Amino acid sequence: MPDPVAPLPGSFPLTRRRFVLAGASLAAAAAASSTRLRGAVAAAPKLPGYPFTLGVASGDPTPDGFVLWTRLAPRPLEAGGGMPPEPVEVSWQVAEDEGMGRVVARGTAIANPGWAHAVHVEVAGLRPGRWYWYQFRAGSEVSPKGRTRTFPAATELPERLRFAFASCQHYESGLYTAYEHMVREAPDLIVHLGDYIYEGAAANGRTRRHNSGEILTLDDYRARHALYRLDPALQAAHAAAPWIVTWDDHEVVNNYAGDIPQDPGKTTREQLLRRRAAAYQAYYEAMPLRRAQLPSGPDMPLYRRVTAGRLADFHVLDTRQYRTDQPLGDGRKPPHPAQLDPAGTLLGPTQRAWLRQGLEGSAATWNVLAQQVMFARVDKSPGPEISLSMDQWPGYEHERRLLLRHWREAAVRNPVVITGDIHSNWANELGPDFERPDDPVTAVEFVGTSISSSGDGRAEAKGLDRLLAENPGVKFQNEERGYVTCELTPRTWTANYRTVPFVTRPGAPLVTRASFRVEAGRPKLERA
Repeated sequence: MPDPVAPLPGSFPLTRRRFVLAGASLAAAAAASSTRLRGAVAAAPKLPGYPFTLGVASGDPTPDGFVLWTRLAPRPLEAGGGMPPEPVEVSWQVAEDEGMGRVVARGTAIANPGWAHAVHVEVAGLRPGRWYWYQFRAGSEVSPKGRTRTFPAATELPERLRFAFASCQHYESGLYTAYEHMVREAPDLIVHLGDYIYEGAAANGRTRRHNSGEILTLDDYRARHALYRLDPALQAAHAAAPWIVTWDDHEVVNNYAGDIPQDPGKTTREQLLRRRAAAYQAYYEAMPLRRAQLPSGPDMPLYRRVTAGRLADFHVLDTRQYRTDQPLGDGRKPPHPAQLDPAGTLLGPTQRAWLRQGLEGSAATWNVLAQQVMFARVDKSPGPEISLSMDQWPGYEHERRLLLRHWREAAVRNPVVITGDIHSNWANELGPDFERPDDPVTAVEFVGTSISSSGDGRAEAKGLDRLLAENPGVKFQNEERGYVTCELTPRTWTANYRTVPFVTRPGAPLVTRASFRVEAGRPKLERA
């Protein structure tokens, strides 16, 4: 039996099957857009204003290409972005030089109103391991230029790869000063680990202000993405390097678990699925993602693998869409048999099997698990009491141990977990069993703090000495805002915790609070 979904006012009754069919129809329309008759497309549109207000972006690099993105939105915070309700032809070109004199690829794409006039171009046929520049044109208007790069060839072992990772950029809580510093470091790649937007209503007394009440509809989510993208520091970061993106919870709603809302007493499963469909479509429209990630109603295949030659495989995970409900409810709880329930999962069986297969088949020196919530099992209660976060991997302890055991038994090459979510920095060594701290370390985890969420931070948390003493696998913790840069070579991984002391006013300097080094073949954190 299909699951009934309460219809919107004035709409037809909706079922999950109709959700999927509607999404498939939109996907087919988007895929076929490049073959539409030109008579149905505005090749020389009369636009009500400059259409590239949200900038440009690129993502998911391959050895011969990448995804290029833009969205036409002369009035980005309005429904429809201020665009006429018709398809518009957009031209694009890629060059080997910033002056766009040596053009090596060009073409046209169709910006469809059903997809918020967003453009996703999958460029191929370029040379591996080099920088390119790109630009769009709609009518007589030209976009800003973006800089991006291809990844090394599959057989190549590059000397190094430099990337930065970030997460959690609550607009109201602070400025995106950290991105200004990140752009100056000129990374080869930027990885965003979730909470790109926040869904909450506008609040008074904060550094900045959201543009509406709590977001629920497709137009709401589109406008919230647009508000964040209007930030010049975020636009500059997107234009500086290719991005790999994944989501956490706030791209939809706080701490949802699959199709289970945080508070089932206030929100039904059907209402969450409707909201998820709107949020997923808006997320796709706003991100440099491939056609393979097109959403279909409340479902979107976001987990995927991005390979940087023989140096690194990025296994990009989705720990929200397929997870079971948090055991024992949300929050921190003491150890309980429910956490060892084999049915409990963050990944779901299909994604877990995909990850297992990819790790076993990887020939890369470094296997990077780009994901959302902290993997380490950290006790945050003083003394003999133990409290663990149910929304993080320790709430799903059976699956957590299953993965650690697999990495050890399958001799997975250098697994490194990179994490966001909790607005603080951590450096963790991951052992197979929390109750046996003397067992050999299996992997390491670098947890990055937020870009702005939680506002101004502090260099050292209260009770840090006790935290480190009770959790021997934790080697560093910090509660400022910022990001993490990583430099990978065939022999070492170096992670630098970059922080800014404040985000509630401009001009914060950049500080490196800690650096760690990991040798290939030896999962041990050493201060660099």
